[in-house]
Amino acid sequence: MLHAWSLGDERALEQLMPIVYADLHRLARRYMAQEPLDHTLQATALVNEACVRLLDSSQPSWQDKAHFLAVCARMMRRILVDAARSRKAVKRGSGVSALQLEEALAGVGNPGKDLIAIDDALTALATVDPRKSQVVELRFFAGLSAKETAEVLKVSEETVLRDWKLAKSWLRRELKKELSRGV
Repeated sequence: MLHAWSLGDERALEQLMPIVYADLHRLARRYMAQEPLDHTLQATALVNEACVRLLDSSQPSWQDKAHFLAVCARMMRRILVDAARSRKAVKRGSGVSALQLEEALAGVGNPGKDLIAIDDALTALATVDPRKSQVVELRFFAGLSAKETAEVLKVSEETVLRDWKLAKSWLRRELKKELSRGV
């Protein structure tokens, strides 16, 4: 169905959405669990916004379901980062400190407040090593396993695990730099 949709078959999209909706909602709930309690966006609204952006994008070319979910996870991340940047602009000077990466990657603390710092560090990593950035995005944000990440990136599972370890170290160092600069 993903391939048929890539070729412009609207019926395939209608058949696909009920099938992938549960997976998208699971991703959205995972993201929303990391957001501050006062966040106004709900998981269903996040899924809907991601779907709208997905439908507004150019003709997609999906490799498989894991690739589709990875792209959706990236869209959800962008939506939440945009919302966090808007909140930060409104609350300029609120004194929010940068979250340590190990807390964020372990799902501890409140990464929603620090999503901007994590996103900035991940963007910096992408300029240095795009694959390691993709590994973090797929494993942490999309919730894919090492095996699923390897399939999406077309590398071995060992490569994913090595990239995951190195990326966490690199990002941890970057977040510490931001914290010392007072970002």
